[in-house]
This record gives sequence, C-alpha cells and structure tokens, in this order.
Amino acid sequence: MWANLRARPLRSTLSVLAICIQVVLVLMIVGLTSGVVSEWGKRVEGVGADIMVQPPNSSIFVVFSSAVMQESIADQIAAVPGVDEVAPTLVLMDPKHFALVYGIDYGRFNALSKGFLFLSGGPFQGAEEALADDIVAQTQHLKVGDKITLLNHEFTIAGIVAHGKGARYFIPLRTAQDIAGAEKRASMFYVRSKGDTEGTRARIVKLLPTHRVRTMAEYLTLMNSSNLPELKPFVRSMVGVGVVISFLVVLLTMHTMVMERTREIGILKALGLSRADVLRLVLGEALLMAAMGSVAGIAIAYATKAILTQTAPTLTVLISPRWVLHSVWLALLGAAAGALFPALRAAGSDPVEALAYE
Repeated sequence: MWANLRARPLRSTLSVLAICIQVVLVLMIVGLTSGVVSEWGKRVEGVGADIMVQPPNSSIFVVFSSAVMQESIADQIAAVPGVDEVAPTLVLMDPKHFALVYGIDYGRFNALSKGFLFLSGGPFQGAEEALADDIVAQTQHLKVGDKITLLNHEFTIAGIVAHGKGARYFIPLRTAQDIAGAEKRASMFYVRSKGDTEGTRARIVKLLPTHRVRTMAEYLTLMNSSNLPELKPFVRSMVGVGVVISFLVVLLTMHTMVMERTREIGILKALGLSRADVLRLVLGEALLMAAMGSVAGIAIAYATKAILTQTAPTLTVLISPRWVLHSVWLALLGAAAGALFPALRAAGSDPVEALAYE
C-alpha cells in the first residue's frame, strides 16, 4: 500500500492534505465554539456571585440582555433574608473592540468577592474613567492613563485588573446608563448569599416570580455548546462539509488509481488474488491516507491553538480528546466511503478484460 501511494506522490500528498483540512476544520470549529462558551462561563463565575437575577425570557448569554429592570429592584433583593450583597449591572457590547463592557456600581460589584486584583492603577474616580482587564490590555497595548474609545465615548484607563470578572471593560454604572439611554435601569443583578444559596434563591423567586433567577452552579451547567441550539446546526454543517471534502477527494483519487492500475489488478487476480484481497488493498490505501491526514490535521490544529493563544489571547480554543477522536473517526469514515465504489469496481473486474485493457 505504501509503495502504491509513493508511485503517485503529488496525488497522494494532495489527498492527504484534503483529509488534513477536514480534521483541522472540525477541530477548530468545535474548539472555537466550545472555547468561547467555556471561557465565558468561567468569567461569569469569577464575579463572585452565588445567584443571577435576569429579566424574563433572557438569554444565558448576558450580552443579549436588555436594560429592562429598574435599578431599585436591587434594594428589594437586598432586603430578602439570606442576601449579603447585590450588584446591579448594565451589560453593553462595544462593537469597535467586540468586547463586553459592564456598567457597575464599583463598591457593590467589588464587594461580591475578594474584589478586583489591580495589576496597575486603581478604581475609577470619575465618570469618564474605565477599568480594563489584563488580557484586553495586553491585546490593545493599554496602560494606565491611556485614552480609549468605548461605546463611541472616550474614557481614560484608570486601572488594569486581573481577568475573570465577567467583562473586559468596566465603567461607572451612571455613565453606562447615560450612554445606553437607560436611566436607573439594569440588565441583571449579581447576588451573593450568606450561605444558604438555594434557600435565598427560592425567596428571590417568590419576590420576583416572573424573572429568571439562577444559581451560579445552575448557570455554569448551561454554559456548554450542547445547550445552545443555534450552534448545533452550524457545527453539524461544518462537520458535514469536512466529511464531504474527504469523501470526494478520496473518491476521485482512488477511482483514478483503479483506472490506471487496471492491468496490474488483472495480473494480481490472474495470479490468484481474491476479490476480498483486492478490496482490502484499495480500502487499505485510502485508510492509510486518512490516517496520515488525521495525524497532520491534529498537529496543525494544536499548533494553530498555540499561535492564537499568543497572538489573540481573547480568543479561546478548547480542543477536547473526545473531539480529536471524533475528527479521526470522521476522516476514516469519509475516506472509506469515498474508496468503497472504486474498491468494489476493482474487486469485481474480470482478469481477462483487465489484462486486455489499454
């Protein structure tokens, strides 16, 4: 089989490359979707809250939340037995930097956990000051005192904080409300309980029966790509495209190979090679190409992940062992399916006709 592949090195190399592209496509598409969802869940967890209160029918992605809740609801939640701290938050998306911006009451938001870990600078003091996390600061080459345009408004970077507090940028709540035209409104409330999280959640649900109230543990279980119906068709379509690429390339390669080696196959069958042997020979060559392409694809996918980690730290790629196995299985399946017709044709050829083939 190896000698047969070496006989046509360019064709074999292109076939291996096509299978490699399929594997890379599957791993990177799934890795990007899984990575973004997983990384977003960890950032929300890092806020330090036990409970999230959102408007009715809100998305699990708070970026899609609207500022429809009165800020005064925070005082009602704070009065619930078992509640330790409530932080109203206005969630905005900056289209220029494609980054999430939280409008926060600094004191209340900071009290949810051990507080912001400042790597440089300090809390914002004025309405036109902002905080940036270290990842986006590294990407944008920001430092304390720099000017940056967020939401079409100019802000001064007051501090650089460690990442993992939900958003990439933080601005004063009042400023965010003025920008969004949402006076005294919030997108959500982060709540920290005094210990009895489930009991506190039940009491908040009783207070706000129409709102979506989730514990952080429940929220984190939802943060995976399998719970996002909008992503499933996209991922399946990309996987399907990869399998079709593998199928068509292998079909063309093996069909051409069988046509070119008709006389050779006739000689082998005349010497006693069985139909099963011919079938195994052709399928074996296709699976060998698929195996080589899979190894190359996995290596390229991990190399791409390493490069993105350095060049685009805000972009998370999560390549799981389960999807590595899936990608290899899909490559083998596509190659086997593509080689099946040429293999059956070769196995069923008549030795006499094959020997007379010009």
